[in-house]
Amino acid sequence: MATNTFTVTGMTCGHCVSSVAEEVGKITGVQDVEVDLVAGGESRVTVTSAGDVPVDEVRAAVDEAGYELTGTPA
Repeated sequence: MATNTFTVTGMTCGHCVSSVAEEVGKITGVQDVEVDLVAGGESRVTVTSAGDVPVDEVRAAVDEAGYELTGTPA
């Protein structure tokens, strides 16, 4: 199991959190998505998965939700 934390900007509310969690949750192998919302700032998105999830897939999912992935996984 792997856990990675990403930084996302542009989120301001619970709907934003739901959108990002839903899109990232569709990635193959993702088991859980937790979002620590910082309205208007840099929110942390923690992804728990069966194995490493490619950053490009997370970036595409965040983009699909309408937000921007600004940091690499920690």
